[in-house]
Amino acid sequence: MGAEITEKYINPYTDFGFKKLFGTELNKDLLISFLNALFNDSSNEITDVQYMNGEHLGDGYGDRRAVFDVYCMTTNGSRFIVEMQKAEQSFFKDRSVYYSSFAIREQGQRGKGWDYRLDDVYTISLLNFTFPNDEYAIDSYRHEIKLKDVADDHVFYDKLTFIYLEMPKFTKTENELETMFDKWMFALHNLSRLLERPKALQERVFTKLFEQAEIAKYTEVERRIYAESVKNYWDYYSTMKTAMEKGEKKGRAEGRDERTYEIAVNLKRLGMSVDDIVNATGLTPEIINKL
Repeated sequence: MGAEITEKYINPYTDFGFKKLFGTELNKDLLISFLNALFNDSSNEITDVQYMNGEHLGDGYGDRRAVFDVYCMTTNGSRFIVEMQKAEQSFFKDRSVYYSSFAIREQGQRGKGWDYRLDDVYTISLLNFTFPNDEYAIDSYRHEIKLKDVADDHVFYDKLTFIYLEMPKFTKTENELETMFDKWMFALHNLSRLLERPKALQERVFTKLFEQAEIAKYTEVERRIYAESVKNYWDYYSTMKTAMEKGEKKGRAEGRDERTYEIAVNLKRLGMSVDDIVNATGLTPEIINKL
């Protein structure tokens, strides 16, 4: 019996969906088109990519393993880590920096004569969430990060770049799409909700995108793998959401407790009796006597 799938096109936020579209030799032209749209640099267009080993081990005991969604190198030696992040997680920025270090360290050459010259390393993260604490404006969804001098804001080192795309902030409608980057953002953000290819996406690369994304064309095995990937996606999303909600509740509770202690201390300083402070705050006499 086949796996039950209701949408017409795959969800690129799933592991299977993202790697199907961007991580296979058959579809590397999709990845090339997306990268060129992202950078929009006609003088330095990417013409080909070579997929690299997407799994890296640390150099010593206890080092964590890095598993990249997509890891490739262009003809000029630039290395790209392209990944889809399903939900917010603790130390996300630390993780990005740590993962980029694998693409840097593997360029090291043993023996004499290496002058430490490095090729460019780019980490591109498509985020299915927004940065916490309103770090960026509500209408700002593309962020390019480099090492800068804080005194005069000039780029100190331009060979290490992090690009974050806050996908939930992309709200353009089909009629508002102007650039190829707009069109790629719209396609990736809405793909699994679409019933047909939008008229605004007429370029040949999108013809292939929708052909490769159409679930009905997959084998039974591929559909089963995709269905499992969708289940894992929603399980992961639900787990992360629950953990965040618990953290928020705990934070609010701790904030209330701290405020209660402050009130009790102030009342104690004013000379109010322990019994009256108990009635006012709900704290026990033992806690109040220790304040």
